[in-house]
Formats: sequence, structure tokens, C-alpha cells
Amino acid sequence: MTDYGVDVSHYNTVEDWNTVRGNNITYAVMKVTESVDYVDPTSDDYANGARGAGIAAGGYHFARPVDVGAQVAHFADRLKERDLLNSGSVWPALDMEAEGFGDANAFIRDFIAQFRERTGVSGMLVYANLNWWQTVLRPDDWADNNVLLWIARYNGDPGNPGWSHPKLALHQHTSEGTVPGIAGDVDRNATVGSYTRGHFTIQ
Repeated sequence: MTDYGVDVSHYNTVEDWNTVRGNNITYAVMKVTESVDYVDPTSDDYANGARGAGIAAGGYHFARPVDVGAQVAHFADRLKERDLLNSGSVWPALDMEAEGFGDANAFIRDFIAQFRERTGVSGMLVYANLNWWQTVLRPDDWADNNVLLWIARYNGDPGNPGWSHPKLALHQHTSEGTVPGIAGDVDRNATVGSYTRGHFTIQ
């Protein structure tokens, strides 16, 4: 059974989380941090709103090619402040799309290790587009049993991105989705294959 979700940031205006939940959305990942100092101003309200409506909430970090440790600390601390490392939360997500990484795979490996050490939370989603998965990233080098992959490919076929990997769990299938309760376009996501929301939820 496919589980459907959204990811949101300050670019989205969520008007009613209960309406969102009523349209078969069971998880939401909100932008929390970027680089070493940026905090998305909507992340606190959106996390609380989603949870209040019975939607599993999680946070993502937009990575920049700067100090790994400082980014881990920034992301982890903001997640804690928003109760996004508690049981029932969606796994934290690392958004890899910025240019300038010398070795993106080494960055990811280091980020995951330091995040686990700082938080005690082992689960991590790693997000990238099709081109990155095909030409830049090597998940077999760093994706252990507590790492799952999330692909952006806007092909209009939820859960079927046309690229496969044993750890591919999430498909962002459009950036122009419509969900009642959210004004304007929103990123929509679907689980892939036998994966369900439970596979990337903190226990």
C-alpha cells in the first residue's frame, strides 16, 4: 500500500493541516535548516500543525559544501527544539542538491556519523534528484540498514520513479502538486515498492 506525503518550506502556505490529513496525506517533511545558520521560519508552526492533525512530521536540512560538524549541530539542535527527534517522527532528511561538493559521498558519510553521535537517532533519509543518483552519489558506500533513499523525479507516476535501488523508499513525483489545505503548488511524495511510512519513522 502506497503512503502519500508532502514536503514544505516557507515557500508554501499551509492553511489547514486537518484538511491536508483528510486528503490521504500521512507524513510531512518540513525544511528546518540550511548551511550552518539558516532556520526556516515556518518549521516550528508546521511541525506542530502537522502533528496536531495526526500527520507524522519530520525535518530536512539543505546541505551546503561547508563545515560538516557545524551543519550537523545546527540541524540536530533545531530538530530537538521542534520535537522532531521524538518517537513517531519521520526520519531526519539530508537534502543533497547544492553545487560545489568536492566529494558528496564523503560529506554524506561524515554527516550521518556525526548526526548519530550527537543525537542517538540512527535513521536518515538522503534526498537527491535523478541525475545525482545516477552520476554523483554512491549509496552503497554509505547507506547502511538505517539509511533510506529519496529521489526527486517529476514523471507523474507516484512511487515509480524509473530508477531503482534496494534502499529507495520515497519518490518526490511532482513539485506542482495540489493538496486541499495548502495554497498553491506543493511537492508531493509517495512510498516506493514495499516501503511504507513505518520504514522511515523513529521508533
